[in-house]
Amino acid sequence: MDEEKPETPAPDTRSVEQIRKDRNRVLGLGLAAFVVLVFFISIAKMG
Repeated sequence: MDEEKPETPAPDTRSVEQIRKDRNRVLGLGLAAFVVLVFFISIAKMG
């Protein structure tokens, strides 16, 4: 009986530092977008 083993995903070849940098960049952009959104909402409510 040939049992098929489920394919295991290939190990990530990126270094931990590269993964951390990418994640921090995404979080930073998300935070910046949130700040801009709050700023424009505040301006709209004042005007």
